Amino acid sequence: MDFYGTLGVACQTRDILDRMFRAGMTGIRLNLSHTSIATCAPILNQVFRPAAKRAGVDARLIIDLQGPELRVGRLPRPIQLKAGGELLLGDGGIPVPEAVLRSAHKGDQISLDDSALLLKVLQTSSSVLLCRVLRGGVLHSRKSLTILGVQPDVPTLTRADLENLDLAGKMGVTHVLQPFVRSRADVEALRAELDRRGLGSVRIMAKVESRQGVRLLDEIMASADQICIARGDLGNSMPLWELPAVQKDIARRCREAGKPFCLVTQLLWSMEQRPIPTRAEVLDIYNGVLDGASSLMLTGETAIGKYPAEAMEYLVKTARSAMKAL
Repeated sequence: MDFYGTLGVACQTRDILDRMFRAGMTGIRLNLSHTSIATCAPILNQVFRPAAKRAGVDARLIIDLQGPELRVGRLPRPIQLKAGGELLLGDGGIPVPEAVLRSAHKGDQISLDDSALLLKVLQTSSSVLLCRVLRGGVLHSRKSLTILGVQPDVPTLTRADLENLDLAGKMGVTHVLQPFVRSRADVEALRAELDRRGLGSVRIMAKVESRQGVRLLDEIMASADQICIARGDLGNSMPLWELPAVQKDIARRCREAGKPFCLVTQLLWSMEQRPIPTRAEVLDIYNGVLDGASSLMLTGETAIGKYPAEAMEYLVKTARSAMKAL
């Protein structure tokens, strides 16, 4: 079974990566919505690969593309959003992709940062959306954005994605996480770009994180090498109480099709701030393994959390306990 962390400021030192590999980590994810392969090259070459070698691990290197995922732009500083207040998205306000301005309509709800924040669109124009804050909090740069119930028409791969793929072979990328896969066509488009660069051996992990992805799961499974149940944005696309049944259904369909799947998002979310997880979190990991997950991935827990090595240790020990039960 594979255990992945996400590279970030919390784990990019020799000591922390050594501890994560000793705990059982088998690979690392680069979130290219926040960085690039070129930017990460020194850390990969000088810290990550030596740590893997010391641990005797043939480590996977996974790049998570931008794809059609929507995010807010760069902010000069974090912004406090107060419930009941008004907020502008677009010109003169929070920078957002043009696709958001084209796709949102009056009355739509917009979630930010994996639903930590929630807005309602009051007025629209070609350049700005006036919104009311329904659920407040602190908004940081480059956080996820979802128009609930709406699938904007955006390209499968961004220019930045193609530039990162150009460097993938040189940097030894083994897997590509493809976000917001909508159909077989998205996977085939990525496959064509990999083949064009001589990267036919790189494995495609298709992230299922929308209702459309769930609906077209069979054709996505037929095209991708692995499925990734990405519960962050998948949970944004439906009431959260519906998410467990959808996760279970995807896992069952993957098992029946013999398709490996990865489970990701908030597996140990509390460990971004606490040295031990909640009972619910370890039960979640245990059940994910019993449901057939072939890999588990930590995100913010290792990228920005206070206890990245401890989080990896709890992830691996809990999963191995479940594997013994199997």
